[in-house]
Amino acid sequence: MAFDSFSDFLSMGGYGFFVWLSFGVSLVAMLLLVVESRWAYRQLFIKMAQEQARKKRIEAARVTISKEP
Repeated sequence: MAFDSFSDFLSMGGYGFFVWLSFGVSLVAMLLLVVESRWAYRQLFIKMAQEQARKKRIEAARVTISKEP
């Protein structure tokens, strides 16, 4: 489909609002997916670090208890 001007391209034969709205909604959805994925990735590593620290504390407590007379 050839357009005579940039404004014709933007109007998309009268359907420009719907075309650009669909592009915008899709872009926002993809950006939210990226943001949510990065947030979940960080939360996973935070929980993993907390769990490892907890296991170290438990192991240290076990060693301390076993060394008591």
